[in-house]
Amino acid sequence: MENFVVSARKYRPATFASVVGQTHITSTLKNAIARGQLAHAYLFCGPRGVGKTTCARIFAKAINCFSPIDNEACNECESCRSFNEGRSFNIHELDAASNNSVDDIRSLVDQVRIPPQVGRYSVYIIDEVHMLSAAAFNAFLKTLEEPPAHAIFILATTEKHKIIPTILSRCQIFDFNRIRVEDSVGYLKYIAQQEGVTYDDESLNLIAQKADGGMRDALSMFDKAVSFCGQSLSYREVARSLNVLDYDTYFTTVETLMAGDYTRALLLFDRVLSAGFSAQTFMAGLAQHCRDLLMCRDAQTLPLLEVTGTLLDRYRAQAATCDAEFLFGAITLLAQLDATIRTATNRRLTVELGLMKLCRLSQKKNEPIGDLESFELPPLNGAVVAPSVAQPTSSVSQPQPTAPQPTAPQPVATVAPAAAQPTPQPTTTKPAPQPTSRPTNASRTSISGASLASLLSKASTKSSDESAEQAATNPLVSIDPLTEQKIANARERFIAKLREQSVRMALAFDTMRVDGNRLTIEAESEVLEDEIRHHKSAVLHLLAETAGVNGSIDLEIVRPVVEYRAPKPIRVEDRMTYLAEKNPLVAKLRKALELELE
Repeated sequence: MENFVVSARKYRPATFASVVGQTHITSTLKNAIARGQLAHAYLFCGPRGVGKTTCARIFAKAINCFSPIDNEACNECESCRSFNEGRSFNIHELDAASNNSVDDIRSLVDQVRIPPQVGRYSVYIIDEVHMLSAAAFNAFLKTLEEPPAHAIFILATTEKHKIIPTILSRCQIFDFNRIRVEDSVGYLKYIAQQEGVTYDDESLNLIAQKADGGMRDALSMFDKAVSFCGQSLSYREVARSLNVLDYDTYFTTVETLMAGDYTRALLLFDRVLSAGFSAQTFMAGLAQHCRDLLMCRDAQTLPLLEVTGTLLDRYRAQAATCDAEFLFGAITLLAQLDATIRTATNRRLTVELGLMKLCRLSQKKNEPIGDLESFELPPLNGAVVAPSVAQPTSSVSQPQPTAPQPTAPQPVATVAPAAAQPTPQPTTTKPAPQPTSRPTNASRTSISGASLASLLSKASTKSSDESAEQAATNPLVSIDPLTEQKIANARERFIAKLREQSVRMALAFDTMRVDGNRLTIEAESEVLEDEIRHHKSAVLHLLAETAGVNGSIDLEIVRPVVEYRAPKPIRVEDRMTYLAEKNPLVAKLRKALELELE
C-alpha cells in the first residue's frame, strides 16, 4: 500500500503559472527576475492558505536557476534538482513561531555571512514572522537593512499589523488576496480530474465557499469529502461530511416565507435544530441567502454573488419570484435578530418569532418597512381575523384622519390588541372626545417592545414646536391615578432597560422620586441634564410602556446640592488659631512654654 500524500502537498504549485488567484503577485515577481531588480527583503502578507510560502519557494528556486525558461525554474540544472530533492543549501526556511528568541536571530545573522556554495543567492524564508519577540525584531533590524549581497530575506505573516514599523519600512510588501470561489472551483475540478473523482458543480462550490478563500483549506476539505463519499462526490453527501447546511434548506425556507406559511417555516427550523445546527448559524445563513438573492436581481451586482454552475441558475430563478422590498426587509430584520440573538435567553423563541414576522412581511408588499415592532403576526392557519374584532377597530378608526398623521401607524400596529376591549364603550357614550384623548394615550403606549435606541432616534427628530402645539391642542391630559404605584413596581425593570442604552441616564433615574405622576431626578452635570432633556419624551414613553401607565408623566430635573466647606488654614498662624478655637488648652500650653511661631 502506497503512502498517501494529501492534496495540499501533492498538488502544491511548483511554478508561478500554477499559483491560483495571485496573478498580481506572480507577475510582479517574474518581472523583477527578468529585469534583475531583486530586493534584499520581501514581506508576504495575507490570510492562511493563499500561497505565501509557496510563492516564496518558487521565487527562491527561480532566482537560483542557472538556465531559467521564461523567468521560471528549469527543473533540470543542479540548483533546481537539489531544491526538488530537498538537499539545497541555498534556501533556508525558519519557523518564527518556535524560533522567536534573540539567540535564534543571532544564529541566523551569523549564518547569513556565509556565501552560497552553489548558486547566486542564499534565500532565507521566515514563516509567521509576527511571532518574533520585540527584542528579536530589534536584533534583526541592522541585518535586514544592509544584508550581504548574496542574502535575500522573504518574510511571511498572516498578521501584518503585529510587525513593527521599522521592519515594514525595510521590506517590499506584497499583499495576497483571498482566493475567489470561481478560482477555487476551477482548481478543484483539475485535481478531481487528476484523481479520477466524479463530481457535481454544487459540491465543489460548497467546498470552495466553506474554505473562505483559503486553497489549502479547500484541498483539505476535498480530501475529507473523497474519504467520506468515495470516488463520486454528491452535493448532499459533501454537505453531510462538512457538517454545513445545504442550499436546499435556505431555498425551501425562502419559498415558505414568501407563501406566508409560518407553520411550515417553524417545522423547517425544528429540523435544522434536530440536525445539530445552532439557531444563530441558521439565521446567519438565511441572511446571506437573502443577500445573494438581492444581488441576483441586478446584472451589475451579479458578480458579487460567488456562485457558479447550476446553483447560479437556481438563485436567478428564485430571485425572479421575490420582491426587492421583501428581500431588503428580510435582510434588515435578520440583521436586527443577529444582534439580539447573542444575548437572548431563549434563542429558539427569538428565531421562531423572527420567522413569523418574515412570513407577515411577505404579505405586506405595499406597506413601508419599519422596525421589528411594526410587523404583525399572520393569523393562525391563514384564517381571517374575526369580525367581532375587526368591527370595533374599523368604527373607531373612522375619526382618525383628523389625528396627526405621523403617529397613526404605530398605535395600529402595537396597541390594537390591548385597546380592543375598552374602545367599544367610549364610541357609544362619548364619540366626540375620542379623537382628542386617543392620540395622547396612543402616543404614550405605542412603543411596545421597541428598543430605546429607536425611541431616542424617533424622539430626537421631534422639535420643541411640535410638542408645544400638542400641548396647546390637548390642554386636558389624562392622569392615571395608579401612576405612582405602577412606576414603583416597574422601577427596576425600567432602569435595567435604560441601562442597556445609556448608563449615565440610568444612574440619574436610579435616584428618581415619584409623587403622583411627577418624577424628580438629579443630574450631576449640565451635560447630563441637556442629554436627559433632549431624550425626555422617549424616556418617558419607555417608562410608561414598562410600567403600564396610560396617563401623562411629568419630569423635573434638579441639580444636587453641594455643601460648602470652609478652606483649611494654610499658614502657621492660621493653624494655631484654628487649633486654639478647637481646644483652648493649646493656647495655654503655648503661653506656658513661651513658644514662638516661625
